[in-house]
Amino acid sequence: MRVRKYANRDVPAMIDIWNEVIEEGMAFPQEEPLDARGGEDFFAAQTYCGIAVDFGGNIHGLYTLHPNNEGRCGHIANASFAVRSSSRNQKAGQDLVNDCLKVAKEKGFTIMQFNAVVENNEPARHIYEKLGFKELGTIPGGFKLKDGSFANIVQYYREL
Repeated sequence: MRVRKYANRDVPAMIDIWNEVIEEGMAFPQEEPLDARGGEDFFAAQTYCGIAVDFGGNIHGLYTLHPNNEGRCGHIANASFAVRSSSRNQKAGQDLVNDCLKVAKEKGFTIMQFNAVVENNEPARHIYEKLGFKELGTIPGGFKLKDGSFANIVQYYREL
């Protein structure tokens, strides 16, 4: 598996993966899926999007990288990660995070911050902690799950 910058031809597969995560309702604040036009616009608006691709060209996951804020806080990056459910537990997530950290630094960011990691998303939390992210704190009931109940969210950061 390798991670590369996305191309327009990758957008349909990226939309499928993104929407799968939205449908699961365990990550991402969005409740509505991306359509073709919205997906093109969404991915184009990011600072950078990377995709995890196998040697046959199949896309297994993606990340979006963008500023966490603007102005005096514009040096802090934020990112979102999505891995196809059938591709999980194959290191695609870790490959995506590693590439994102490298690209964020190249783009001039000095800190990576994750604002809303759902507390029970153990695979993501394990990757972040393994890669040196520090937990900032927990926001009780900060994420509305698909069933309408609420889960805690954890914030993380790491200097680049």
